[in-house]
Amino acid sequence: MEKKVFIKTFGCQMNEYDSKRIYDSISKIGYRKSYDQNNVDCYILNTCHIRDKAKEKVFHEIGRVKKIYRGKNKPIMVLAGCVAQAENQEVLNREPYIDIVIGPQSYHKINDLLENHITKKKIEETDFDSVSKFKYYDGIENKNTSISAYLTIQEGCDKFCHFCVVPYTRGPEYSRPFDQIINEAEQLVKNGAKEITLLGQNVNAYYFKENSKVYRISDLINHLDKFSEIKRIRYTTSHPKDMTDDLIECYKNNKKLMPFVHLPIQSGSDRMLKLMNRKHKVEDYLDIYFKIKKFNPDVEFSSDFIVGYPGETQQDFVDTMALLEKIRFVNSFSFIFSPRPGTTAANLEMIDYEIAKKRLIIIQEKLFNNQIELNKSLENKKIKVLVENKLSDQNKLFGRNKYLSSVIFKGSENLIGDMIDVKITNSNQNTLFGEIESNMKAA
Repeated sequence: MEKKVFIKTFGCQMNEYDSKRIYDSISKIGYRKSYDQNNVDCYILNTCHIRDKAKEKVFHEIGRVKKIYRGKNKPIMVLAGCVAQAENQEVLNREPYIDIVIGPQSYHKINDLLENHITKKKIEETDFDSVSKFKYYDGIENKNTSISAYLTIQEGCDKFCHFCVVPYTRGPEYSRPFDQIINEAEQLVKNGAKEITLLGQNVNAYYFKENSKVYRISDLINHLDKFSEIKRIRYTTSHPKDMTDDLIECYKNNKKLMPFVHLPIQSGSDRMLKLMNRKHKVEDYLDIYFKIKKFNPDVEFSSDFIVGYPGETQQDFVDTMALLEKIRFVNSFSFIFSPRPGTTAANLEMIDYEIAKKRLIIIQEKLFNNQIELNKSLENKKIKVLVENKLSDQNKLFGRNKYLSSVIFKGSENLIGDMIDVKITNSNQNTLFGEIESNMKAA
């Protein structure tokens, strides 16, 4: 008998990928994806634990679901993702409405958990078992039909930055077998993918050895380059420690690898980087930057910045702002530090919140201006855009340029999946607006 499932996804691209693979799995036991959350048999929250108040957001969301189903048959309530992994027993004890708690490394068990679910019996499944998980999913067709598709190649992290919860929610670094990744890429291409983004919590740490052959992320990028159907290749998120020369050289030799590097540094102060246990210095980061720019001056960088980390002085912040003068970061993320349970930094004394807030305003003004200036520089120019979809509420198409910026313009749906030339007529901080033109050379 067919059953309906609604999956709500929070957080990173990895969670988006996982949600799609969860659906691929449970569709084998009769579940059909529903876009109407008001009448389903199973409701799955795929959660993120990176940002502040993640756990409280989960309880708020479950409270909303309770109201929807008051007086109706209750759906099987599944809490998945990183909050499930980190807070498993606490969420079960606090919220009886939850039936199943399942961590990111246990998704291969979700079919059994749903089929054997017994009312009023709570289930918690949070073992770290990446090998079994990916071996299981390797046997299930990836049904994602997105023009721009995600492909997980690596999970977990061994860096143990003092502020980061990933090693505790995703486990140690694990790299999928090379052939397994290529097989899934072939499925995605068969489904219509024109762009593939390789995913990992520490994606450039990818390392797989088979017999005497060692495969790195550069090998994956260069292999994907051979697929004529693939027009663009991206990867995220990286760590400066794993930015090896073979990967850097891809920006010289691989034309499908987009000239956009998201490489979090978190601070421009060596003292703060040491306190954060980042395992690199500002000089190391600048060395990577200039190497890549030498190979391809067209490359733009984005980053992550934590403001107000415990112990941050005014001089540390000045050092960060000095770095922003050396590198024009675009599309970057910046946040005031918020402690994550179980991490080293969670036990450190916070700096004054008002000071941190003022610093955040200053750094965001600089970062946002960089985005605005880059987008403004593209006005009245023609750029290449990969058309991904049609906007549901208006007669316009959506795509992205090489720097991952959103582009909106009028056009026919038969252009979806094509790489086309769009003249940019206007822009704001986050979006480019344009029109299709012919007989112009693209920038």
